[in-house]
Amino acid sequence: MGLLALLVRLTSGPPALFRQPRIGAGGTEFTLYKFRTMREGSAGPGVTTGADPRVTRTGRQLRRLSLDELPQLWNVVRGDMTLVGPRPEIPELARRYPPEHQWVFRYRPGLTGPCQLRSRDFADRLDGRPDPEEYYLTVLVPQRVALDSEFLARATTGTVLRYVGRTVLYVASAFRDRGGAS
Repeated sequence: MGLLALLVRLTSGPPALFRQPRIGAGGTEFTLYKFRTMREGSAGPGVTTGADPRVTRTGRQLRRLSLDELPQLWNVVRGDMTLVGPRPEIPELARRYPPEHQWVFRYRPGLTGPCQLRSRDFADRLDGRPDPEEYYLTVLVPQRVALDSEFLARATTGTVLRYVGRTVLYVASAFRDRGGAS
């Protein structure tokens, strides 16, 4: 992780880590840590599209390989997150979730999970949308919450281990698929 932090600093300048408030278990806020993948100070929607111009060249590769997520292991150690669970949301978008889907914020978010394993597809589906946040909230959030609901209904040790295994395969597929985002 030290080498990745150095790579971010050398190619994009400081800081190497990105800190952002997210919603955790019980709707409480915590600070999520990631390697910075966007240009410092860039403004835009609260969701990132697959072809988002705010993402740096190095950041695109870190995202494709899911290496930008590694600092979240600190969030797991601190107890803010678990290994497998719903994806943590930024407060601004969480407040705009349809009321019938806000129940997901009762649970501790995860480093990986059913939504995280579809993140590349979800980001690509936002490309070209006139209002990516609105599409995210009205179309993708119900799909994401349905996936989280399925997982949480059967969140056994075996299911958690299967998602950890699927995550390893998901990351490995990005290493094999060099034709992906560049």
